Amino acid sequence: PQRLQKIMAAAGLGSRRMLEKQIKSGKVFINNKPATIGQNANAGDQISYQGREWQVVDMATVQRSLVYNKPTGEMTTRSDPQGRPTVFDRLPKIQDARWIAVGRLDLNTSGLLLMTTDGELANAMMHPSNQVDREYACRIFGEVDADKLANLKRGVMLDDGPAHFSDIQAAGGDESNQWYHVTLLEGRNREVRRLWASQDVIVSRLKRVRYGAVFLPKRLRMGDWSELSTADHQVLREDVGLGPVPVQLALKPVKSERQSDKRATYKKAGSRKKSTRYKNV
Repeated sequence: PQRLQKIMAAAGLGSRRMLEKQIKSGKVFINNKPATIGQNANAGDQISYQGREWQVVDMATVQRSLVYNKPTGEMTTRSDPQGRPTVFDRLPKIQDARWIAVGRLDLNTSGLLLMTTDGELANAMMHPSNQVDREYACRIFGEVDADKLANLKRGVMLDDGPAHFSDIQAAGGDESNQWYHVTLLEGRNREVRRLWASQDVIVSRLKRVRYGAVFLPKRLRMGDWSELSTADHQVLREDVGLGPVPVQLALKPVKSERQSDKRATYKKAGSRKKSTRYKNV
């Protein structure tokens, strides 16, 4: 069983808040009785609202996930008070669902941003207890020696508690601009930059290249997205201990007797008109 307003909102009948007001006003009926706030609905229940009727049915939910290659200068938010572009501006439009960003990237960080309609998956991948690793490519400016790298792997104290890189790999560069690939098992605000800053090193460019089992495709251009297959989506769920996508409750329109009568009358009228036309010929 699920909350009535949740099922109705998922069917596109309005927002949950608006539907709660309609339920309070006695405009929503379940099994021919006025619905109440907080009431649950089960498969087989009959819903009446605004002169229409629906039946609650079990329906396998199709969840979608995609990889977005975020450029710098975009906000990981649905709207920005300053009018700056957001990562949601370029995503494909969907009905009866919404895209959820799995972890944030700040304004000046680019790279892999995993987007999904699966809220259960998003929460599991972001939860610290599941320790889903994130890999970043960092271009740094400053002197780096073995002691500093050891400190970053062992752990340093930041303003919001201890932190460390679970792995650090040199990735080339020159004396002034060196590249490193670093891995974290959590996603605190600006954590990569703050870790390097603790060793008097400045990050001049930061790009996320992996989140768990998802890698940033090399051919995916900045600002473009690539959708994952259903099988890949299931792999992500399994990696964080989730089972198959659960069956959800949905609404199926019920045709009234009046609608059926009108349709039958229309068919009869069309048949008579067709036979008359053949007689004239």
